[in-house]
Amino acid sequence: MTNKFYFLLTFSVLAQFSIAQSVKLSLAESINIASDSSLQAFSAKNLYQAQYWEFRSYKAARLPSLSLRTTPIRYNRDFVSRYDSEQNIDIYRRQQTLFSYGNLSLSQNLDFTGGTFYVDSELGYLQNFGENTYSQFTTVPIRIGYSQSLFGFNNFKWERKIEPLKFEKAKRQFLYSREEISETTIHHFFNLAMAQMEYDLALENVASTDTLYKIGNERYKIASISQGDLLTLKLDAVNAKNTLKNAEINLSRAMFSFVSFLNMKNGVKIELKLPERPSRLIVSIEDALQCAKDNNPDYLTYRQELLEAEREVERTRKSSNFDASISASIGFNQVAPTFSEAYRNSLQQDVAHISLTIPIIDWGVRKGRANMAKNNLNIRKLSVQQKTAGLEEDIIMTVNDFNIQQDLISSAEEAMELATLAYNSTRQRFIIGKADINSLTLSLNRLNSAQRNYISALRNYWQSYYKLRKLTLFDFDKSVTLSYEFDKLMNLKH
Repeated sequence: MTNKFYFLLTFSVLAQFSIAQSVKLSLAESINIASDSSLQAFSAKNLYQAQYWEFRSYKAARLPSLSLRTTPIRYNRDFVSRYDSEQNIDIYRRQQTLFSYGNLSLSQNLDFTGGTFYVDSELGYLQNFGENTYSQFTTVPIRIGYSQSLFGFNNFKWERKIEPLKFEKAKRQFLYSREEISETTIHHFFNLAMAQMEYDLALENVASTDTLYKIGNERYKIASISQGDLLTLKLDAVNAKNTLKNAEINLSRAMFSFVSFLNMKNGVKIELKLPERPSRLIVSIEDALQCAKDNNPDYLTYRQELLEAEREVERTRKSSNFDASISASIGFNQVAPTFSEAYRNSLQQDVAHISLTIPIIDWGVRKGRANMAKNNLNIRKLSVQQKTAGLEEDIIMTVNDFNIQQDLISSAEEAMELATLAYNSTRQRFIIGKADINSLTLSLNRLNSAQRNYISALRNYWQSYYKLRKLTLFDFDKSVTLSYEFDKLMNLKH
């Protein structure tokens, strides 16, 4: 009965995956697939692309812009108010006009001053219908001008500080997200590895307990063991079958979760290649902290927060003070009844404009806004200090964990080898009647625990390693920043 059950259960598991495609993956291969094909990778790529095009828009805004403003045609037929000088009164007169206008302008924003320099050209046409029919062309062949706020807020200057910082942060955030994907991959990878190990142990345990129960039955017949020991062996065999069923369910769940995360086809069966014990790698806390300061996007986020708070302080401060702006242009213009004459003998056109904004009474509104901006800046500074301290603490703890995990892997590997030898020895001694059931059970439990601890040690090591990579964006194994890999990745894509 036991052999039949074992055969059917094994056959059902094999049949379940026989129609599925089998793929053998190492941890590194799993991470590469996840970084390229998972939904998290797709989201990270799109977030980076959005920031990329935002930065491109900022760069484009710094270049000269050419624009055409035009009213191709406007026709009016209505009554308009006009002054009659003979009667010294305003009267309504019927008017019928046709109007066209166009302005071609080349402008350039200046970051340093916050002003705008422009060169433009205009052409207008006006025609009246009715009793006094006439038409005119007005032209500005060329005009050069400049407008500038003398004491106002210069947004161009702050954009020049903040926008490149935001784009650099976006690049590092993309790398940070890829390392988060690696961490998630490690989680699924070792969940599946643990489930696979539990399943293999359960299969082996079913066969082992079945064999031991048969041996116990024979020994019970010759009164070599008690009935209680025989019942314990039978109970172990029953429990082993139940454990195998649960292990099969957990394995299916872990397999489905991993396949879904990698965005692979449903039904794919993954066979894992566990990573070997890693080579010794010691990371100093000082190096990790320096790499984090140089590469971690959170530090750029903190700088951006402070710059934006400082920008708001300047904006509110300057909006509450006296402001003046100037606008000046020099060019040529002419009016004539025909198009060709409108471009002959142009007269010089000079325009100068000064405007003033003087706050007199606003009941402290502007001053209140300025004080609020200053307080927000102080709050941001304190918040950044706290976040920086928390980040540095996380880096220090991760470095310590990583260095300790290397020793734990060696210990776990040694413990697994010793537990395997001890179990095999105890099992042989039980078969020949020199060990009791309690010793055998204890030895088996120690072996199972040692195998679990080894996989857990591998999991903890690689989680610590990739978390350290994420926090520092530095590959300590190759001694190269991840931004170098980012540049290679982008060159391949372009």
